[in-house]
Amino acid sequence: MESFFTWQTLMTYSGATLATTLVTQFIKELPFMRKVPPRLISFAAALIMITLAGAASGGFGWREGVLALINAAAVALAANGAFDAITEQ
Repeated sequence: MESFFTWQTLMTYSGATLATTLVTQFIKELPFMRKVPPRLISFAAALIMITLAGAASGGFGWREGVLALINAAAVALAANGAFDAITEQ
């Protein structure tokens, strides 16, 4: 394995979910992000990653942009649920 993530990996549901979880957990504690709800951070992170992965693979238009919104919501909910399940006491 040459790298942990590739654009192809980020285009999969599991890859996008893992990356969203990691990015959200990393940036949510930054001083300027503490007032932003983590669910909003995870949605933004998922949307950015899905959009960049789509653009990197070529052929990213408005139709893919609409799907990116829906996919980002699904990925963010999965990322939040996975983190909640891990940290639940």
